[in-house]
Amino acid sequence: MSSHIQIEPMKGNLQFGANVTNVDVENLTDADFEALREALFTHQVLVLKQQGHISPKAQYALTQRYDPTATGSYGHGKTLDAKKSILHPDLKTIPHQPQVQVIGNGFVSSYEGLENFTLKHPHHKTFHETVIPEEDDLDFTRFYRWHIDAALYGLAPPVATTLLAVQVPGGRRQTIRYDDGTGDELEVPLGTTAFVNGEAMYDALSEEDKAFARGTKVEYAAHPYIWMSGAKSRPTGLGLISQNKELQPEELPPVDETMIQTLPMCWKNPVTGKLALQIHPSAVRRLHLEDGSVVDDLERVRDIVYRLQRPGIAPQRVYAHDWEAGDLVIFHNRGVLHSVVGAFAEDEVRVFRQCNIAGSQLPVGPEAVGIAA
Repeated sequence: MSSHIQIEPMKGNLQFGANVTNVDVENLTDADFEALREALFTHQVLVLKQQGHISPKAQYALTQRYDPTATGSYGHGKTLDAKKSILHPDLKTIPHQPQVQVIGNGFVSSYEGLENFTLKHPHHKTFHETVIPEEDDLDFTRFYRWHIDAALYGLAPPVATTLLAVQVPGGRRQTIRYDDGTGDELEVPLGTTAFVNGEAMYDALSEEDKAFARGTKVEYAAHPYIWMSGAKSRPTGLGLISQNKELQPEELPPVDETMIQTLPMCWKNPVTGKLALQIHPSAVRRLHLEDGSVVDDLERVRDIVYRLQRPGIAPQRVYAHDWEAGDLVIFHNRGVLHSVVGAFAEDEVRVFRQCNIAGSQLPVGPEAVGIAA
């Protein structure tokens, strides 16, 4: 049985992203899902309009199909329970579907079993070392934090994340300032989610840097979102400034050395075989080089990663989604980086559902594609 789903690549120069039509998420056939699976790994970000009716159960089922042998636990596990975690304030868990989180901004009286709760949209002033002046705050904004949805300690990174826009405040736009001396700016819709393609990020590297990236592994910090809780971000949202503000080992929960993750710097696409430069820049701790040496100096580690990743977030490489209520976006969490963006007024209410689940296996690196380093 063939699928009637239609996949149309997005227009423009980004070379990733696709719009999907004629799809019934609540009643996906195997053929339909196979079309969606191939589309996701080919285009990295899929946009499905007018999906506001789908249930949290159907959203979870769709997300889980991208990794059917995964156990079905939320991608960050219990890290949200830690009060020091930088993720703690940003999410509310749907009681009857705990893999699905509610995120957004403003007061909500009732939604999916949650009553009288206030959502808080992450604002860069809580995380960046420097901030946009108060008087410019509603006209200008920043990328909050470029990241991969991943615990990066114990649990494998999710394969896919789904985001559903339930309620979206209207209309105005903001200008992202990079504030890194380049003069780069990008006009975006209010509260956009920004995506960049890790495969394009890899392809843009010099041959020397490609070889370095293929041969290098990234060791992530133990309990990374607690470890980084005192540190501050660069103004681009791409990694942290080194000021020795990370928590010391004795300030962290007990560390299980077997749960510390050392992952390839490049992750292989399971359908196309392409490599993505896929690094969570805020959580990096050490680099393990191909010759067996280890870069342990945290400032140097961050500078190396930043130099490799910064060209990939240039304005012309960013897909800034213009959310409308009912939009369902599926993104390949192992092939893109994304960032929350925007500064909302208190009365601008935004309600989204997010779902991702811990992967069944760790990402595969370039050695599995037969690419010589």
